[in-house]
This record gives sequence, structure tokens and C-alpha cells, in this order.
Amino acid sequence: MKHTPYDGSSKPFTIGLVQLEPDRWIEPDDDALDFYLSEKARLMQASRESIFMAQAGTDAAQRELLGALTEYLPRRYPGIYRREDAAMIVNGRRVALDRDAPLLAAGSLVQDDLAIMERKDGDWRLTAAYVAFPSSWSLAEKFGRPMHEIHAPVPGFEEGSRNAELITRMFDNLPPGRFVERFNWAINVDGALHLPKSKSEGIGAEAVALSEDGTFVRIERQTLRKMPETGAIVFTIRIYSDPLAVLRKRPDAATLARSFVNQLRELTTPQAAYKGLVSKREALVAALLAIAG
Repeated sequence: MKHTPYDGSSKPFTIGLVQLEPDRWIEPDDDALDFYLSEKARLMQASRESIFMAQAGTDAAQRELLGALTEYLPRRYPGIYRREDAAMIVNGRRVALDRDAPLLAAGSLVQDDLAIMERKDGDWRLTAAYVAFPSSWSLAEKFGRPMHEIHAPVPGFEEGSRNAELITRMFDNLPPGRFVERFNWAINVDGALHLPKSKSEGIGAEAVALSEDGTFVRIERQTLRKMPETGAIVFTIRIYSDPLAVLRKRPDAATLARSFVNQLRELTTPQAAYKGLVSKREALVAALLAIAG
């Protein structure tokens, strides 16, 4: 578990943006990079229309993002990335950069999903995206929508809420040289990367049993930056998924487990329902307390 936002450093259902050093924009894993890129290639072959969408007129923003990645990756990670004419060599894998859409090439270079937001018709809208590993949502239902509609199902982020207004103001005022990141966590009984089905449940959902090996902690690391030429905002979304049993192996397992329990207990019922935790919360608390000793 590389990131543990349930340790108290990040609270659920808050904007939670923190400053990010530019050299930490993308964090490839040597041991998992090939698996993620192979999964992306498989999903693209099987269902391109469900994981890649781009509006007309987004080519400039796509090209700017691809250019930023092809400059950053070989400079920051020369042992993994090497530029070779119109291709990038990624751990020995050749990735063509002259695809029919620049975002297709960009998304094939990194483990992260990529989303482009642009200011159109008075709102920040999702205008282009390569999302192979959604966390309980589908690109089709979010594409082209303004941010307040994208976040409408999230308790406290609906249109007219303080959080919705803060996000718009933050997007407007984010300077191109500033990078920020935020984290989400979720609990799933499936460790797959591609999870487009909603996990939300009713507030009266019945309790279920959980096991440490069959319960997966899914961490979503998001970064945001504004591109200097087009003014588009780029999201990177990196998924980490580990069985709960992995937590037990950490030297700080007891402290992390207790902090996780506190976050679970602080969730309101609507928040727990949105995260699909009404049925799982008590079993998860019990499992975490067992880890905490």
C-alpha cells in the first residue's frame, strides 16, 4: 500500500487538495507498469468507445498534454521511458505517439487515466478523456457535462453547494505552474482495475460478511494541473488496489487500522450509502479492529 489517505491526512467528502511538487506529477511502478498498460490495451481493443471520448475542437489540449508527458517522463524516469522518433519506449514496449488522437497516445504511456476539462458555455466541462479504470462510474454518463453535474451524486457536492462553488473558483484561479493532488478511498469485493458499475446502495442495505483476503482497499490518486497554452485542466487518476490483508503486514498496521475505523464511523448514512458501505461498515470495522489488536 503506497498511499494510505485513511490515516487522517485526507478526509472523505472534502475537496482535500494539497500542493504537489511537479516532479511527482506521475508515479510509475516498475513492477506493475506493464500490467496496467496491458490492461489498457486490452480494454481499448475490446471497447474503445467506452473508455475514450473526445469532443471536436479538443486536439490542441490533447496535443499539449501529450507534449507535457513526452517531455516529463523520459526526463524524470530515464530508466523506464526513452523517446525514439515518433514513439516512446516504455520498459521495452514501443508506444506510437502518432495516433489518430493525441490523448490515445498519452493514455498508453502511463498507469493513470487522463481527463481534460475545458471552460465552455460558462462551466468547466469534461471534453476529452481516456478512462480505462473508472471507480464505480462510466465515462458515457459524465462526458461533456459540467463539473457540478459530474459531482451531483456525491453528498455535499451538488449544484449550488459550497463545495461546487469552491471547485469552480479553484479551477478558474489555478495557475499553470501549480500542481495539486487529492485522494479518495473505496472498499470493494473485487480487486479489478476496471469497475464501471456503481457501488452506491440504499440506506437500508442489509449487512454482509467480509474477509481480509476478499476485501479490497481501492485508493484513487488524482492530480490536477492547468496547461499553460490552452488553459485546459488535466486530471490524472491513478488506481491502487490491495487486499485488506496487506494492511496487516505493515509495521504501522495498528495505527492505520484505528484511523480507518474512525473515518468509517464518521461517515453519515448518505455518505456511507454513496460509498456502498452501509452493508459493509460494521464488518469492515470489526476486521480493522482485529488488525489493530
